[in-house]
Amino acid sequence: MRKMACIFPGQGSQSAGMGKDLYENEPAAQSVFDDIDRVAGRSLTRLCFEGPDDELKRTVNTQPAILAVSLAAWQAYREQGGPEPDYVAGHSLGEFTALVAAGVLSLTAAVPLVLKRAQLMEECPAGAMSAVIGLSPEILQGLCTEASSASEIVVVANFNTREQLVVSGSPPAVERAGALARSSGGKVIPLPVGGAFHSPLMEAAARSFAQELSRFEFSPARMPVVQNYDALPATSAETIKGKLASQMPSSVRWCESVEFMLGQGVDTFVEIGPGKALAGMVKKIDRSARVYNVYDQESLKSTLAALGEVPVS
Repeated sequence: MRKMACIFPGQGSQSAGMGKDLYENEPAAQSVFDDIDRVAGRSLTRLCFEGPDDELKRTVNTQPAILAVSLAAWQAYREQGGPEPDYVAGHSLGEFTALVAAGVLSLTAAVPLVLKRAQLMEECPAGAMSAVIGLSPEILQGLCTEASSASEIVVVANFNTREQLVVSGSPPAVERAGALARSSGGKVIPLPVGGAFHSPLMEAAARSFAQELSRFEFSPARMPVVQNYDALPATSAETIKGKLASQMPSSVRWCESVEFMLGQGVDTFVEIGPGKALAGMVKKIDRSARVYNVYDQESLKSTLAALGEVPVS
C-alpha cells in the first residue's frame, strides 16, 4: 500500500491574502481563524488577509500568521474527508502545525507557544542568513568552518535539498562564507532577516523557549512526527518536547526528513498551508514523489479528488 505524509510550511511562505479564500468558503477554516484570534488576543486573520507586507514579514507576525493559515487549511482538509497521513512533518515553524495535526498539541497551546517563539527570535542578537544553491552540504559545511572564527560563527542552518541550503550566523562570517561559496561555484542569495535562525546564536533564546515549553502539556502523537532536529520520527510526548526544545539553535534537516519518509514507503506528500515551497523541495529530492497542495478551496478539492484515486495505507 502507498503511504502518505502531510507536511507544513514555515517562515518565508507568507503572502498578503493567504487563507482568505478558505475563510470565505470553508466553515471549518473560518472557525479555526476565529479561535486563533481569540487565543492570540489580536486579529491575525486581518493580518493574513490584508497585510501590509512590511508587517507580515516581521517574524513576530509571520510565524503566528502562517500557523493560523496552516491550521485552518488542515481543519478544512480533515472536515472534507482528507485521509489520515502515515507521517507528519513541518519545516521549522511548520513543526508546530504538524504537532497539532498529530494531536500532540492543542490549538490553545500551539498559538501562545508560537507567539513566544516568534518574539524570542525577533529579539535575538543581530545575525544574517543566506541561501546557497549549487553546492553539496559537505562542501558548504567545510566552507562554513573556514569562514568561522572564535568570535564569529556561521553554520549550515537549513538542509532543504542536496543543493538548496541556507547558512546562518554572525554577519561578517556569513559574508565570508558567501564569498567562499561563490568562488566555489555556488549561487548566494542574502535573505531579508535580521536574525541568525537555526544557529548557535539562538542558544539563549532556546533556553528561554524551553522554559516556556515546560508550562504546556504534550500528548502522545497519533502518527509519527518526523522532527527537524534529527530527521527521525517520534511519538512519545517526552521525546517530542525534548527535540522541539533543541530545534531553535539546530539545523533544519528537511532533506533528511523527506528521505527518511521516502525510505519508509511514503510516495505521496500533501503540503498544507500557504505557498508551495515544500512541495518544490520534495520534487527536487525525489522527482517520482506524488506532491499535492492545500492552500485554498480549489487546491483542497483537487487534492482530495486526486487522493481519492491514490490508495494509501
